[in-house]
Amino acid sequence: MERGSPEAFTRMGTLGIEEECFVVDERGRPTSGTDELVYESEPPEILEDRLDHELFKFVIETQTPVIERPEDAREALLSIREALVDHAGSQGFGIAAAGLHPLANWRELEHAEKPRYRSQLDRIQYPQHRNTTAGIHVHVGVDDADKAVWIANELRWYMPIMLALSVNSPYWCGFDTGLESARAKIFEALPNTGMPTHFEDFEAFDAFERLMVESDAIEDRGELWYDVRPHTGHGTVEIRAPDGQADPDVVLAFVEYTHALVEALADDYDDGVPSRDHRRELLDENKWRAIRHGHDATFIDRDLSGTVSLGEVVERECDRLGISGIREVHDRESGATRQRRLREESDDVLCASLDLETGE
Repeated sequence: MERGSPEAFTRMGTLGIEEECFVVDERGRPTSGTDELVYESEPPEILEDRLDHELFKFVIETQTPVIERPEDAREALLSIREALVDHAGSQGFGIAAAGLHPLANWRELEHAEKPRYRSQLDRIQYPQHRNTTAGIHVHVGVDDADKAVWIANELRWYMPIMLALSVNSPYWCGFDTGLESARAKIFEALPNTGMPTHFEDFEAFDAFERLMVESDAIEDRGELWYDVRPHTGHGTVEIRAPDGQADPDVVLAFVEYTHALVEALADDYDDGVPSRDHRRELLDENKWRAIRHGHDATFIDRDLSGTVSLGEVVERECDRLGISGIREVHDRESGATRQRRLREESDDVLCASLDLETGE
């Protein structure tokens, strides 16, 4: 049973990026590619031990190496993407990205044979059987375990902000859900997902993690699938809120924002700034607003004094943290809006728009 350790938290500010993507055919439709891409062929060297599959055979995951400096994130991400697209192309596949593939019907797709996933299917049943979701996960290194838990607590308020900016999954099994991120709602049907509660310190989080493993609620710590969590194996804080994205600039905007947030919160922790023990119910309300309204969402403000629009938060955060990426994401058409617009032309045009971009 995999468990982490407080000893893992040794380095501040390193980065890691994980992307979940879809294996598609020549028309951009979902197709099973796990065996060919993961088990039956040699991936490029850069993808060795950094390419795996998810629950369905058409969902694939990549991880960057540890990124030492934020300015190296672009090259690391694009190198992994280029290698993945080339590897898939050599086997006759394409790679697409979104929170959900708009034409994926889970009843028609194959589950992976990996024992870990077969166990989850048996234990969780229907919610996992239909879980065709794909997201972005960003890790930032933290040099102290208690600090990592404190930062994860504080990051909870920001998860709906990232989700609202990332919304890219209006369709579920070809049906327009009326949501901007159907992925987030579908994924929340699984246990141990969504917005976590506040943990007093690492000891409290470790006790929870240990209880979940020892009571057979989860098989290992990786099955705590919350929107943000201390990663006790990597020594990082990991955010898991955003929908998958074809455009690397959108991904890198979340990387920039996450890194800046973690660094600023680390300074707050070191300076003894009191934490904000927000009620989970209020954070869930903000997440619902992101799921339903995306770029048009308003949120209960962090100080609970009223509401604030996504645009106001974005301007405030860019000014406060000295970043610009999320402003550019907010100023452009959201992924959900773009999908709806392109589907009016045709399913082929919509599917082509999801092709994973490599920055070329």
